[in-house]
Amino acid sequence: MNDIATMSFEDAMKELEATVGKLETGEASLDESIKLYERGAALRQHCEKRLREAEDRVEKITLAANGQPTGTEPAEGL
Repeated sequence: MNDIATMSFEDAMKELEATVGKLETGEASLDESIKLYERGAALRQHCEKRLREAEDRVEKITLAANGQPTGTEPAEGL
């Protein structure tokens, strides 16, 4: 399994979807299900963080009076 912190949003979402699929089948043992759930929770948290970072960057795009983008401002914390 990949280190979640270094995963792209897309890769984390793909693994999260696969993890949910495995849990939904009900074929995993209890111990495996708990591990899958924990990994899924970490993947969800990572995806939410990456999405918030992207939203912050989009919000920092500056617009001219005519509504055209003129550049960006650095988002705090990035």
